[in-house]
Amino acid sequence: MLKPLPIFDPREVPVVQGLASEGLLPPADHRLTPHGLRRLFASPPVWNPELLQEKKFADRAPAQAAVLLPLVMREQLTLILTQRTLNLSTHSGQIALPGGKLDPHDASATAAALRETHEEIGLSPERVEVLGTLPVYVTGTAFTVTPVVGLVQPGFVLQPNPHEVNDVFEVPLAFLMNPLHHRRHAGVYEGVVREWYSIPYQDGVHERFIWGATAGMLRNFYRMLSA
Repeated sequence: MLKPLPIFDPREVPVVQGLASEGLLPPADHRLTPHGLRRLFASPPVWNPELLQEKKFADRAPAQAAVLLPLVMREQLTLILTQRTLNLSTHSGQIALPGGKLDPHDASATAAALRETHEEIGLSPERVEVLGTLPVYVTGTAFTVTPVVGLVQPGFVLQPNPHEVNDVFEVPLAFLMNPLHHRRHAGVYEGVVREWYSIPYQDGVHERFIWGATAGMLRNFYRMLSA
């Protein structure tokens, strides 16, 4: 039997790095356009990802997965995110990028990300212009995740899967790529110090608390953009 994952409120875990120190990092806004991103992935800069692997929780079998960073080409680029339902076995209730495990028939991680996104939120792969991938990210729940970046033509109508997705929303990419909004947390679980990023976003009356693997992959995207 798998060991149950810890249950805690990530908002209550202390911030060890946040607003003031992040102001020293360069902005990434000069590349936050479809043209800028196409050029970036066509000729990637030399850069070092900040986060590649979380400390693993015991008794979790590894699994290959892929997620999509769906960037909607509105007046300013936005990123589609989901809030997972509470009944899921891992990362329940969390804000996430659409995606999931690779199936044996998936031709690639990119194919899996597009398929899973279509199954989760109803976004047709035909609307996605795939730009490339970010470095593989290994979660504490033992998923080896390939993040796939794509531009999305607006005008779509989403159909979220109610068994997996509680909500779908968009966040301005400029907000997510502003290091002033990135916070690093550290907490101790079973004697092991675990660290992760969060990017809290106030969406009207709702706080969208983006954290963990999703925030980690977005942090790596920021590092690539600001290189």
